[in-house]
Amino acid sequence: MAGEFAMKKKGIDPHKDMELIQNVEFANIATAFASGTGDYVQLFEPQATIFEREGKGRVLASFGVESGRLPYTVFMAKKSYIDNNGETVQKFTNALYKAQQWVQEQDTAKIADAVKQFFPDTDIEIIKGVIERYKSQGSYATDGIVDDEEWNNLQDVMEEAGELKERVEHSVLVDNSFAEKAKQ
Repeated sequence: MAGEFAMKKKGIDPHKDMELIQNVEFANIATAFASGTGDYVQLFEPQATIFEREGKGRVLASFGVESGRLPYTVFMAKKSYIDNNGETVQKFTNALYKAQQWVQEQDTAKIADAVKQFFPDTDIEIIKGVIERYKSQGSYATDGIVDDEEWNNLQDVMEEAGELKERVEHSVLVDNSFAEKAKQ
């Protein structure tokens, strides 16, 4: 949805101006592209950088940047869980905030060293390149707050994709109180 939204913002209608292939299983997208399926592909890191280094493609744009600020990865819990486990939710949120601040404060090499165990088959230089790209793009959130702008942009993306039947006010589904407390 974010990819299509970004293309539309640039005047490209992905359903009219190109043949959009959407029947490839997520796990096989990179392999399908590498074997000749399609002229463009939307990849996650580190796969995009690996393909660039291998000469299989070139990163042209970041849909994360082009689609605007989005709460892309969020943690959700039922209201009943939050009501019954507020202390646990706060501790979790505090830990996330601490990690977000750590990422903002550390240099690329230190972050790469901390995460390399999660990418055992990826060269450390590729990991560093991905981290540097994300840092320079402002892709890493600095706190857990989902503000009105991000919330409305997310709804715009879902609405444009035809996946949102009805818009919901920010205050109905977003509770920033734990994130705000974590920042104190």
